[in-house]
Amino acid sequence: MSQQELENPKTRRPPLFQSERQRKIVALVEMHGAIEVNELASHFHVTTETIRRDLSELQKKRLLKRVHGGAVSWESFEPLVAKRSDANDEDKRRIAARAIEELPESGSILIDAGSTLLRFAESIPAGRSLHVVTNSLPTAQAVANSGGASISILGGQLRTETLSVVDSHAVEQVRMLHVDVLFISTDGATDRGLSTPYTYEATLKGAMISAATQVVALIDPSKFGQDHLVRFAGWDDIDVLITGMEADQGTLESIGNQGVEVVFV
Repeated sequence: MSQQELENPKTRRPPLFQSERQRKIVALVEMHGAIEVNELASHFHVTTETIRRDLSELQKKRLLKRVHGGAVSWESFEPLVAKRSDANDEDKRRIAARAIEELPESGSILIDAGSTLLRFAESIPAGRSLHVVTNSLPTAQAVANSGGASISILGGQLRTETLSVVDSHAVEQVRMLHVDVLFISTDGATDRGLSTPYTYEATLKGAMISAATQVVALIDPSKFGQDHLVRFAGWDDIDVLITGMEADQGTLESIGNQGVEVVFV
């Protein structure tokens, strides 16, 4: 953010509530890649101590990474899928095993990127006449290893942190597709819907949902209660939710009342 932007009277705003200020901080960090504490304090008309507390809370939610004097986007520090898949791995394997029951015997499926979905891809049995589309290189490799399915990989700029493609080129390709079933995951889930910190991921996930006849969400219990910057789907967009028994029961009851088939594993 330039000093001119900060000093321009037209950019000055009255103080915000903490939750709104934190959402805007995440958006600014995502936009600029990195930003300093002093810049944020000046922009929001609060003390540097307030900003540091905000950054600490946002780091705990994995929405950004605190560094000396400021913050950078969490994406810069996001571990590879191969490492992330170790977290809550038992839940993810159970969810993936149950999701196999949602596979058609033949036809086309679209698999989103993510560690839970990688476990699902590893579980796809051979012998089905499936065409698999994915934006994830690890997922494509896992399906190829199992054999028996043809595979298409969405093109575009590769995110080296997750080995997935989420840019505008991928979005345009998905908008031309129609698939039988989409298997999707999320960074955050509440009774209001599914969300992610990243606007470009939200756009791609939304396009994937529009391209599918049926949408199956694979969500490990740790994602519930997290509400990130960008909501990409309401529960009316989801047909089946597969999750673990540890997920918040009140939230799951609310989701079920919105017409979603909720499956516990």
